Amino acid sequence: MGESSTTAGSPDELRRHLGLSDAVVIGLGSMIGAGIFAALAPAAQAAGSGLLLGLAAAAVVAYCNATSSARLAARYPASGGTYVYGRERLGEFWGYLAGWAFVVGKTASCAAMALTVGSYVWPGQAHAVAVAAVVALTALNYTGVQKSVLLTRVIVALVLAVLAAVVVAALTSGTADAGRLHTGSDATLDGVLQAAGLLFFAFAGYARIATLGEEVRDPARTIPRAIRLALGITLLVYAAVAVGVLMVLGPDALARATAPLSDAVRAAGADWMVPVVRTGAAVAALGSLLALILGVSRTTLAMARDRHLPHALAAVHPRFQVPHRAELAVGAVVAVLAATTDVRGAIGFSSFGVLAYYAIANASAWTLTAEEGRPARIVPVLGLAGCLVLAFALPQASVFSGAAVLALGATVYAVRRTLTPRP
Repeated sequence: MGESSTTAGSPDELRRHLGLSDAVVIGLGSMIGAGIFAALAPAAQAAGSGLLLGLAAAAVVAYCNATSSARLAARYPASGGTYVYGRERLGEFWGYLAGWAFVVGKTASCAAMALTVGSYVWPGQAHAVAVAAVVALTALNYTGVQKSVLLTRVIVALVLAVLAAVVVAALTSGTADAGRLHTGSDATLDGVLQAAGLLFFAFAGYARIATLGEEVRDPARTIPRAIRLALGITLLVYAAVAVGVLMVLGPDALARATAPLSDAVRAAGADWMVPVVRTGAAVAALGSLLALILGVSRTTLAMARDRHLPHALAAVHPRFQVPHRAELAVGAVVAVLAATTDVRGAIGFSSFGVLAYYAIANASAWTLTAEEGRPARIVPVLGLAGCLVLAFALPQASVFSGAAVLALGATVYAVRRTLTPRP
């Protein structure tokens, strides 16, 4: 019955289970995750008292990306996100490059989230716990997306409660000082932009809504509304947390913090909340990991359908209606990375890949006509420019490794086209 049908049209298509609230929850589960627990300290180290300016810059770029993605998702409601948009609007290579950037970057992000779980649950065995978390969530995703949405609802509710408690404890403590919010001479443009690039890592989850386009009911209406709602709620939560933590710790102490939210409640005189915050961080990372595995497996499915990845990964489970082989493959790769990598390197690498992905999304949105529901012209222009600026403002190691992997992807594409020319 058209796009709003709840049944799959063929064995290789996914079933449309998800409504507006489901899509919003998946977006919130992706964004309100471990990023806010981990990204504030390195962002403060980069921007100093300009941290809030960095947060604002990241939010502006995220809004442009979200608007462009929403318009494109309404036009192309299929699994794959910008992989599909780039292919349809800019050509096969750009779609492929977007898919490559997303799968590689977000696979690294999965590893970072898994390691965050491990570092909070059992610091001495962080890698082992990380691998166990990946295996458990991959098994959950394998049994169907509806179970994943239910668990994500629980996780989002718990994390929002923890963050609200942190904000209240910080703002009502005797150590809170509004003067710490003022931008001082330690804030530089380079530092603010680098902080924005690092904080963007915590905003990037709204892509998960678009990559699930084939499983959303009435996608032309649901996806744009869900993306705007999820991004707006996330921005309000992040701003409140950043203000509260800055008022208690100040930019210098925040930059030195290894667990900024735990340090903030301790400085506010609420030591009893420290284990609660640690639990919240672990739960938040689980929520992000759950949604990330969902998104990466759907883009893998779309690329496998077009044979940019092994076609065997395009299979959809006849009972559970999920891309089961793609999910197992993604889970296996993430488990290996979680056993062998570190969090900081994974976050920087992931940020570069995701910004490249959204640069292609904005370029694709620019090509939409008025009849196709294009956004105001300034939106994709600002989004594209913002993505490029933030990507190259990241630490040099992240820029070099990210650019090298994108170049590798382009080389693989060129070799494949040379060896298997189309008739």
